[in-house]
Amino acid sequence: MLGWALTFLVIALIAAFLGFSGVAAASAGVAQILFFVFLVLFVIAMVARAVRGRSPM
Repeated sequence: MLGWALTFLVIALIAAFLGFSGVAAASAGVAQILFFVFLVLFVIAMVARAVRGRSPM
């Protein structure tokens, strides 16, 4: 999922560079949403691993 967020970020940066503001805004929005979803899933995984008694490393 982080890969998708980075892909949309790159698309947004390219579109912004070329001046396509609608595409850049949409891609940046999707990248931001995917990043936060990834972050929430990561935190949930760390909490679940800590509850089971294993170290996070």
